[in-house]
Amino acid sequence: MPQTAEKFLPGKFSRSGFIAFGLTTGLCLAAGELLAGVAAAAAAGLCLAGTHRGKDRQGRPWTQLRAFFLVTLVLALVAAIWTGPWSLSHWLYALPLVLFAMAPVYLAAPVTLAFMFFVLAGTQWAVALPDRHQMMTALVLTTLLGAILVFMREYKSRQLAPLRRTDELTQAASREYLSADLHKEIQRSEREGTHMSVMMIGLDTHLSDVDPDADIRAILPRIGRYLHSQLRDFDTYYRVADLQFLVILPGTNTAEAARTAEQVRAGLCTLLASHGLKLTVSTGVAGLNIGDDADSLQQSVANALRRAQQQGGNRTQTYSNPAAPNSAGEHPASGGHQ
Repeated sequence: MPQTAEKFLPGKFSRSGFIAFGLTTGLCLAAGELLAGVAAAAAAGLCLAGTHRGKDRQGRPWTQLRAFFLVTLVLALVAAIWTGPWSLSHWLYALPLVLFAMAPVYLAAPVTLAFMFFVLAGTQWAVALPDRHQMMTALVLTTLLGAILVFMREYKSRQLAPLRRTDELTQAASREYLSADLHKEIQRSEREGTHMSVMMIGLDTHLSDVDPDADIRAILPRIGRYLHSQLRDFDTYYRVADLQFLVILPGTNTAEAARTAEQVRAGLCTLLASHGLKLTVSTGVAGLNIGDDADSLQQSVANALRRAQQQGGNRTQTYSNPAAPNSAGEHPASGGHQ
């Protein structure tokens, strides 16, 4: 439920904000307030792009769009200090919080300082309104309040980080622990002279656009429970992306890992079909080779999964080491799903 609320509430607020700022943009342009219209349009764009990450299925780069709208809003508000309308100065109170909400702290902090400098310069030298001093006092106080809220957010995040061992939705281990755990397993395998493999599982969502994202995410808890029931007690699985999982398989060679991956893949396909989702599952497998570290092993298994999905999905693909081209194999699905 916490993660559902984190996705649901920002989505509702962003849609409402997008509509409100869109209407404001139209009214400002109709009244001939071009700069106010630009600021409102940038705010509408932030509401639209603020809750997205990376790229969606249509290939829209939300991160770049978010940065563009944020820079546009900052420039419009700073320019309004010199050119007007003075009513845009009220938007300045919320801008520091917007900066820290949309950008990482290391980037938002210097931008906020530069923003405050330009605002101070503009209100002191370019604007001859009697209430500018009151406006600056209120802006400084709201910025300090925003800084306190940001500090409390970062402090809480650091305090809770050690407790976030598992993903609440799927009960998979958190991605933040993957590299450290994988490094430990590699060291143990090399020390004891045993095999070790990794498996990556991914839903083939790019092959089917008929299922709503909400339906796919609703099945994730069942996928997590299925993985927990199928894996050994000493196997560990991690949620590495929204619809992808990585499994560490200690004491397992590549051939055994491929058989396990195929069994898990077939079981997940049956699970999805039983809930009315016309989706397939692909898996990639990579074994530990001499010279591998945590990063290279993750890259190998990700390449195996990517190749399986590029070949049509619904299959298990073993990573092919360029130095040993005959050491890999492919396990396509049976039953005519290709």
